Amino acid sequence: MPTALITGASAGLGAEFATQLAARGADLVLVARSTDALKGLAEKLRDEYGVAVDVRTADLTQTRGINKVAERLADTEQPIDLLVNNAGFGLPLHFASNDIDDEVAHLRIHVEAPMRLTHAALQGMRGRGGRIINVASVAAFIPRSTYAACKSWLISFSEWANAEYARDGVSVTALCPGFTHTSFHERMGLPPGQEGIAPFLWLDAPDVVREALRDAARGRAVSIPSLRYKAIVALTRVLPRSVLARTGRQGRV
Repeated sequence: MPTALITGASAGLGAEFATQLAARGADLVLVARSTDALKGLAEKLRDEYGVAVDVRTADLTQTRGINKVAERLADTEQPIDLLVNNAGFGLPLHFASNDIDDEVAHLRIHVEAPMRLTHAALQGMRGRGGRIINVASVAAFIPRSTYAACKSWLISFSEWANAEYARDGVSVTALCPGFTHTSFHERMGLPPGQEGIAPFLWLDAPDVVREALRDAARGRAVSIPSLRYKAIVALTRVLPRSVLARTGRQGRV
């Protein structure tokens, strides 16, 4: 059976990746800071789909947590076939007003953790084959504080790695969802409906994950779910940066 390791698996897109992969018969390694939530999801997936689920509690804003997950990825006796780098959190857009230690933790979980975990996964995947999905965002195409900057790095890294390691049978895909119905915004203290975003721009997590898995299977470097967000990304390539910067002050992605 193939085995997938998913970070940030206790809720949102991470939990949806776990559910859809379990439904396909994949065994799972679920990683998050919330042990109770992970155990509850693991029990549900074992009962419903009969797959093996290993729970690993780790804080990916800390070097120790990153190393703990990297060690599991490097285990050649229990190889990982799919890595989903999904863990993350958002901060207010006002960089100068944010606590700098929060910004450093934000950078670590969105950039350092995916980089280190991708490096660890590649040690076992090269020559054997495998897939890596790095959860980025359409925010990467719009200037909007450090969140967009982190996600822009992740897209560039994924595009390069996808081309570089295709010869080794490894695909690397940056998933770039737009506004998606998950608990991401609530964890930032933003109740549903307080983003100021039109309802038609919201996506459903199951649709986002299905398209991501499909694009990863096709070896695509970037996955942008839904035609409306593909159109928005196309517009960002022609609109003036000043216009994009003003747009970037709206909501979170």
